[in-house]
Amino acid sequence: MGSIDIVCNLFTEQEIKLKQTGLDSDFMEQVRMPADMRKGVSIDDYLLKMDAADIERSLLIAVRAGDLRVRGPFEIPYSRVYEVAQLHPQRFSGLAGVDPFRGMQGIYDLEHAVKEMGFVGAHLYPHWFELAPDNAKYYPYYSKCCELDIPIMMQVGQNLIYQRDRRLPSVGRPITLDQVAIDFPELKIIGIHIGIPWAEEMIAMAWKHENVFIGADAYAPKYWPQTLIHYINSYGSNKVMFGTDWPVISPERAISEIDKLGLRDESKEKLVRENALRVFKLK
Repeated sequence: MGSIDIVCNLFTEQEIKLKQTGLDSDFMEQVRMPADMRKGVSIDDYLLKMDAADIERSLLIAVRAGDLRVRGPFEIPYSRVYEVAQLHPQRFSGLAGVDPFRGMQGIYDLEHAVKEMGFVGAHLYPHWFELAPDNAKYYPYYSKCCELDIPIMMQVGQNLIYQRDRRLPSVGRPITLDQVAIDFPELKIIGIHIGIPWAEEMIAMAWKHENVFIGADAYAPKYWPQTLIHYINSYGSNKVMFGTDWPVISPERAISEIDKLGLRDESKEKLVRENALRVFKLK
């Protein structure tokens, strides 16, 4: 059985043309994105990459990145992710982006995405809103996620400069998940992007709270902190899930480098598949 990639972004020619990626040429250079990728990768070509890496399913983010009333934010409509998932129902599932500035309409959108579109979780980019994860504006969404019984993932740790003309503060220290986990013990919270440079802080949150998990994505596995690798391979084997944050990391590279980490077979299987199946209730 193949792996589950819990963090995947649409990066086709359409998203780039409509400026729905949030990435400028400077960022692509910084992460050493191959030149032949920078104009986008079709869904069919991405499926070939998934096949080459033995990735069974990827969770696609319907991104809501920032308050649309100000300059710079962008979104990928829920309908676009739903369209791709419907074309390839065995390979993709949707994640509903959260925008706390949309009021009750955002709550209705989230419920519709889960109940009518089959989305399996929610996604939040705190830095795009310049509000830490424990800000009260997110609490109605956390409550709705509990009601819908879906997990919510959010970027923790630092953020890079995605657009040279708009530099965002790093508001997602992993410790800010502490109060959220206390206030919503039923909510499954996934801190993605490892929490770097505060990876040990992220591990502490996952160790403290049974409802907090770690998304190991956005950084090539060969550069993962040794503390994280030890956690995956020992007392945290049930708490970490694999992702690529495509297009930042390619599926082939991610899986190839995970194979070289020296993980026990049981720990590796939980990391790349079993934990995601359980947390997202994937069939």
